[in-house]
Amino acid sequence: MKILHTADIHLDSPLKSLALRNEDLRTKVQSATRTALVRLVDSAIDLEVAALLISGDLYDSAERSAKTAAFLSGQMERLRSAGIPVFYIKGNHDAENPITGEVALPENVHVFGARGGKVKIPQSDVWIHGVSFSSKHAPDSLLPKFGEPVPDAVNIAMLHTSLSGAVGHDPYAPCTLNQLRDLGFDYWALGHVHKRQIHSQNPWVVMPGIPQGRDIGEAGPQSASLIELGEAGMTVSALPTSVVEFTALSIPVGGCATDDAIRAEIRRHLSGFTQELQSDSAILRTTLCGATSRRWQILRDSDAWTQTIQDMALETGTLWVEKVAFDIAPESDAPDNSATGELQAIMESIRQEDAFAASLETDVISMINDLPPSLRAALLPSEEQATSLAQNLTEQGAAQILARMKGASD
Repeated sequence: MKILHTADIHLDSPLKSLALRNEDLRTKVQSATRTALVRLVDSAIDLEVAALLISGDLYDSAERSAKTAAFLSGQMERLRSAGIPVFYIKGNHDAENPITGEVALPENVHVFGARGGKVKIPQSDVWIHGVSFSSKHAPDSLLPKFGEPVPDAVNIAMLHTSLSGAVGHDPYAPCTLNQLRDLGFDYWALGHVHKRQIHSQNPWVVMPGIPQGRDIGEAGPQSASLIELGEAGMTVSALPTSVVEFTALSIPVGGCATDDAIRAEIRRHLSGFTQELQSDSAILRTTLCGATSRRWQILRDSDAWTQTIQDMALETGTLWVEKVAFDIAPESDAPDNSATGELQAIMESIRQEDAFAASLETDVISMINDLPPSLRAALLPSEEQATSLAQNLTEQGAAQILARMKGASD
């Protein structure tokens, strides 16, 4: 017997990427969350699962189109035709979306209420328990709303929760791992945190992650969880779902003495990544790194190298590069007594001054405060990130100044 567990589909949530400037990519990316749901339904039908579990945030708060709800109904109807029931709990995004609950879904979809309840999967001894959010905020634990597990049966509980807290996620329906274990369920089908994680195997406590990443903060291939019940007990595995994945890719060019050698390394790494790609395509943030004698020329001509990397990625037919960073070191550590070497030493000394670092950090925070709150949280989730960003900016700025000065005559 197989059961598919997913959460945080965020249907029609806008994916955020500089690569959307590419017209060919835009259409694929904008429909990615829908395509991921179609893949989930395809997999459920192909695998002949006994049920599909959706542990909250089926919708995204920014998307309130009736067309979205109609699309969802169509996918649920496909499951109904295949005889597959769907069990769904509302998360914080669903609760604040006025469409949820207003559009009639097929009869195979059971939506748990805020008071909780349990439903038996037909022709099985498996019971699904669930509690929905009653509003977009759930500051208190929802565990008291769960009833007792059914004796001599497999009991699966669905909960949208941040557990004891997760970076970048609001603290909703808080609870601890031990509290979940103490309730006696065989599997906790969680949702809310967008990173896949198996917190426990006895009982199973699984956060399946988001089925389609939306930006570099949700990097890598995404998946759902496939639960299999057999004579040996319960097993859980990842089922790939993402259409587009966001990835940070380092391309080392250390030791490359010519531009041709650098281009060859770039092409080799892009090709290797393509071979290992689990999703249909990927949006990359690349970093050219390593120690090379061509450092000054690379930094001086960073715009040209950026275009080169982007063009090579497009040649693969599956990769797009939205940003290129340069972390190039000089190949030799010999002292540089030239004017630019002296300037480099002066700038490095200034960068190490506490007063300068504090002033720059204040300026960075001031600029960040002009952005919308959601972007602030993504750019600077902690005080340490503010310090790190300020340091990176000064380091990159100094490297660019030196590259242009020294490279002007090279």
